[in-house]
This record gives sequence, structure tokens and C-alpha cells, in this order.
Amino acid sequence: MNSKYISLLFAASLTVAPACTDDLDQYPHEETTSESLYKTVSDYESVLAKLYSSYTVVGQGKGGENADFTSNNGQDFGRCLFNLQEATTDEVVSTWLEGDKLTDLTYHSWDANDAWVSDAYYRAYYAITISNEFLRQCGDSKIASFSEADQASLKMFKAEARFLRAFYYYWVLDLFRQGPMVTESDNVGAYIPDVANAEQLFAFIESELKACEADMADKASCAYGRAPRAAAWMLLSRLYLNAEVYTGKSYYSDCVTYSQKVLTNDGYSLESDYSKLFNADNHKRTNEIILHAVVDSKQTVTWGSTTLLICGAASTGCTSPDYDVKNYGVQSGWGSMRAQSQLPNVFASGDSRFLFFSDQQALEVKNPTDQTQGYIVTKWTNITDNGEIASNTTSDGVDTDMPLFRLAEAYLNLAEAVVRGGTGASKSDALSAVNKLRDRAGVKWFTDADLTLDNLLAERQREMYWENTRRTDLIRHNYFCTNTFTWDLKTSAFDAKYNYFPIPQTELTANPNLKNKEY
Repeated sequence: MNSKYISLLFAASLTVAPACTDDLDQYPHEETTSESLYKTVSDYESVLAKLYSSYTVVGQGKGGENADFTSNNGQDFGRCLFNLQEATTDEVVSTWLEGDKLTDLTYHSWDANDAWVSDAYYRAYYAITISNEFLRQCGDSKIASFSEADQASLKMFKAEARFLRAFYYYWVLDLFRQGPMVTESDNVGAYIPDVANAEQLFAFIESELKACEADMADKASCAYGRAPRAAAWMLLSRLYLNAEVYTGKSYYSDCVTYSQKVLTNDGYSLESDYSKLFNADNHKRTNEIILHAVVDSKQTVTWGSTTLLICGAASTGCTSPDYDVKNYGVQSGWGSMRAQSQLPNVFASGDSRFLFFSDQQALEVKNPTDQTQGYIVTKWTNITDNGEIASNTTSDGVDTDMPLFRLAEAYLNLAEAVVRGGTGASKSDALSAVNKLRDRAGVKWFTDADLTLDNLLAERQREMYWENTRRTDLIRHNYFCTNTFTWDLKTSAFDAKYNYFPIPQTELTANPNLKNKEY
């Protein structure tokens, strides 16, 4: 079996329902998982694959067929996350605001009934729910009958499931700042769970990641598509960098510590060609990409995740004779997304990360529905290293995987944490970290005087645009809602409540422990 697909076996008989979507009188409800599903190590691995694929797909069938549950839009978590993290910022403008229900996200006017907010919430908790069930089946008494070698494998699977649960709880923290706290220790059945605030979620995520990292594989022994221990280090680095937003307390020295773990252990290195990190052969870039969400036109067909990034960016309204969607591996474009002017403007001339098509495209966006306004983002493609179209995007989506963590982020996190006062690395180390990225990009190195928070935010945007970090980054710099920083479709300050999203109204109805204080 191709190594790219080693963890993509679907557990077709998995019957775990998410917390509260349709049955509001049974909150949350989990059907008992069949004992026959956990007889062999291969059975466990198949269910683990379901946990991993929950980022990319919405059900057991192609492109969302046989959905896990019914919700407002029924889109995968990756698409929900992109809309909440990027469409709310200066990096994206949507052509189809009304049709795709993105008006409120674009103009910061969402409420507890927003379809994308609701989908993101329920998809996150669905992944948490099935992770909990998997962990129940990994207890010592459950696996005691397995051989010693098999128990070692199951111990690693358990650590990965804990990491994945922490990953989704992290997004609950980042997006909502509160949420029901349910673990494998809670009973299966109908009950109303307690609610954790931001500080409690932070503490749980931190403790889980520290507990599971020792049992996760290192880079050399980790199967493709599975999380190595460096993924836990990266998530801790990200958690600590944003801790002051979440808890009011700074953890910048801890951010330095875990960034350095990624940078100095397991042999990761920067890919020399930035663009190859985002093409259809990016599964070959495990030197830099620490963890992918696997997208495949046969195994995990999705209309979200990277299919959205590639087909959505491919324009149907560009008037330039030099523009052809097939140059990006697309059979037909959706024409639904472009960049606002602030994104291309952040690049200096000659930066190899400047991946846009601009001919006959206006830089500034004044009318979102006009496809000739806003540069077309060409960072993501469905083209192989050999220049071939990887799949029929019209019927099967793309073959480009979604990087969830890259080594480049560890460099950026370390630099910013040092500038913010973190110890454990010097200003010289921070400067060197940023300049490794600028050296790859072919642009002038930073000097000591350049090492400011604003410059680091700009560098982070140049390096990681359209990678689901922008909203979090702007909030950390206090630029998301304030009038200190504006963009084409944001001309004044927004209410500070939009620094986080409301718990969906359906969830408030189901769980009286949950309340939206500002919405």
C-alpha cells in the first residue's frame, strides 16, 4: 500500500453520534460502539484513521455522502476552519457572499445562528466524541489480552488519539473560548456536561499534550498522515504563543522551549522550494511538513480543505488571456475567492512566496462580487512536481494534502516569543530564525532593528497566508477588531466581542450550562 494512504482505512461500521445536532433531548448521546470493531490492532488502526480523516471529510462516502450527521451546511472541519480563520480577515474576499453564507463572517456581524460557526462547533465536537470512544477502548483492561508488541502499538494509537482530541479542543478554545468538557472517563449516554472556560480548556490541552508526546512516534518511525511527537510540540508552541489571549497570562518562555524542541530534534529541515509545499506532491515534503491532513481524489474526496483552496481560488471571471485554470491543476474553477489588497501588498519585490496572478486584476477590492477585483491566489495547486494535473477536480476533488503544522511556524513562534520577552533563546537566535525563512524566499535579511512585533506579523503573513492562522495572529496583536489595522472590507473598528465566536443557539437550547455573555 502506498505510504500516503497507510492510515486512510475507513471504519465503515463505526457508529458514534456527535454531541447534540438533531436530537436535542439526548445531549450528548453516543451509541455503544460494537465490540467487534476492536478485535485486532488493524481494527484499532482503521478507527484511528476515522479520527484523522474527520478534518477532511464529513461522512463515509465520497465528497460528503453518507454524512456523519446533519448540520446547517454539512461541510468538513477544514472548510469551516478556513472560513472562520481566513474569510474574517484581510486575506480573503468571497465572490459568493450570500450563496455561501459568508456575508456575516466577512463584515463581522455574525451571531449564534451563523451556519459556519455552528458547523465548526459541531464538527470539532464530533471529532472529540469519537476520540473519546476510541480512548475508552484503549484502557489497560481492554487491551490486556493483546500481545506485548500489539499493546505497544495500541499505546501509541492511544497517544495519537489524545493528541487529536487536544487538537480539536484547541480549536474550541481558540474559536469559542469555552465549551463542554467531555473525556473518555465520562459515562456513555444522555447527560448535560459541565462547561470549561478558557483557562480550564487551556490547562486540559496543555496537560494532554505533555502526557501523550512521550508515546508518539518520532519523525523517522511515524507513518505518513499520522501525528509524530513533533506535532504535539508544535501545538504546545502555538498554545503558549497565544496563551495571553486565552488566559491573561504569558507563556512565552514555554513557547520558546517547545519551538526549540521542534527545531533541534528529529531532523526537520526547510524545503528549498516554498511552492512545492502546496502542490499535489506535497506528501513528499515531510522534511518540513510535520503533519498533513490527507486529501486524496480516491480515498478522501472532499469539497472543502484544499479542494476549496485550489478550486475556490481558480477564477471564472479573469479577463487576462494568460490565465488558465489548468495551469493550477483545475478542470474548472469555482471563482469564489481572491485576496484583499493588504495581502499582496505585504510582499517585497522578488519574494518567492508571492504566488498571485495579477494581470488585468485590480489590486483593491471594493465590490466582492466583481471577480476582476483582488489578485488571484496561486499558492495552492493540484499540479505534481512533474507539472501534471493530479486529478479530475470536477468529479474527484484535488490530491493536495493540507499542512497542519510546518517547521516554518516553529521559527516564527520562537522569534515572536523572544521579542515578547520569552527566555531560553537570544535575540540573535530570533533573528536567525526569521532570516532562515527570508533566505529561502530570496529577500533581504532582517537586521536587529527590523525585529519588531509588526514586522514579525507581516513576515508571518508572507510565510503562512491561507494556512488558517491569520485571525488568531491578528487577535494576538490586537488588530482583529480595533481600528489600528484595517483592510479593504474593514474600514473601522468592530465590536470586541468578535474576537471569538458564539456558542450556536441550538447548543444553548440543549445545554443550560452554556451562555454567550456578549452575544
